[in-house]
Amino acid sequence: MTHNGDRTRDDGTASNGDKPLLLLIGSSGRLSREFVLESVSRRYGLWLLQPADVTWEGPYVAGSTIVDNTDPVALAKAAQDVAARHRVAGVFCYDEGLVTPAAHVARALGLPGNTPEAIAACRDKKATRDAMDRAGVAQPVSAGVSALSEALAAARRIGYPVVLKPRGLAGSMGVRLARDEDEAASAYAAAAAASYPGVPVFDVPVLVEEYVSGPEISVDAAFFDGECVPLVVARKQVGMDPFFEEVGHEVDGGDPLLGDPNLVQVLRRAHAALGFHTGVTHTEFRLTPHGLRLMEVNARLGGDMIPYLGRLTTGVDVALAAADMAAGRRPDVGAKHSRAAAIAFLYPERDVEVESVTVREDRLVPGIHSAEAMAGPGTVLRLPPRGYISRYARVIALADSMDGARAALARAPEIVELVGRPAEVAVR
Repeated sequence: MTHNGDRTRDDGTASNGDKPLLLLIGSSGRLSREFVLESVSRRYGLWLLQPADVTWEGPYVAGSTIVDNTDPVALAKAAQDVAARHRVAGVFCYDEGLVTPAAHVARALGLPGNTPEAIAACRDKKATRDAMDRAGVAQPVSAGVSALSEALAAARRIGYPVVLKPRGLAGSMGVRLARDEDEAASAYAAAAAASYPGVPVFDVPVLVEEYVSGPEISVDAAFFDGECVPLVVARKQVGMDPFFEEVGHEVDGGDPLLGDPNLVQVLRRAHAALGFHTGVTHTEFRLTPHGLRLMEVNARLGGDMIPYLGRLTTGVDVALAAADMAAGRRPDVGAKHSRAAAIAFLYPERDVEVESVTVREDRLVPGIHSAEAMAGPGTVLRLPPRGYISRYARVIALADSMDGARAALARAPEIVELVGRPAEVAVR
């Protein structure tokens, strides 16, 4: 698909030189990413490239081009057209399905960033595993498979329990624990069927991996000028066994892992093996009895509002740091304060069609920072394996200690009311 032309705003921001201009590759959803644009647009002009016209992004963008941003060739051509008329400082992207096309744009324009090959190695979980093996980074034993028989053979070889996951997805979509062959067969079918817009389909689409126990964490870290600085450590809560649905995160501005030299060393080795050197990544680990085990590296900002929680707890603006590095600037990564925040995502007890979601402000308690509906009337929410990330609300708590944040967040189910009817059975 070729690009269909520009939609340029009249405020002149893109052309008068008041702010450096970043090409924004995709915007994702308002509820999860508006905080990014609200922050970054204060320092940078943003030119949005996406398949649809501007909607909620309007207050934050200087101009836009309608283009298939999953097509690297069409996207690069559209970006070159913008660069021919405006001075472009960098390419900014935080969408999982678009980070590789964005890297192609940066290379085509000679702008700061990582090679498309490095980004693809992060996107492709098998390529990540292969790179970590070569670098000697501790991780679960893993095997790529393309058929059920291969999956069962790999599971027997690795030893139950095992985890089956799609090769190219994120957010725990399609990820499932299997304790025996029957569960492995069901998990393989779910992993093989999972998909996300912009994510490539692989000939070897599923990974079978050793299950490693221990708390799960994610680290949003900045890489620039040969440095690695962890900015946010989020401790993940998962639910809906045998799935790994992410139901919440805790972020402590004083988390000792932020200054842990071993964590920094592992991050350095892992990213060097992938060829990633500039920007923010979201890397996931298990804290096992035998030390850190790397689970995956995502070449983007963390999702689930994790960068926002980081800003609340330390004052470090992770999104703005990522934008600065995209423009070739040294980011400000010094903590300003230390607080504790936690987020809970609310799920229905069963598959439902939403009639209403109501935030009961009369039930807010001290320590609740915000509560927001995430689903509107008519939305169908299905639980795994019929659907993933089927949340009807989120609640954020902010306090001086994690105990305080947890105590406030325990009231989350009372604060938001869901009214719905049983969802019809999905037709496959």
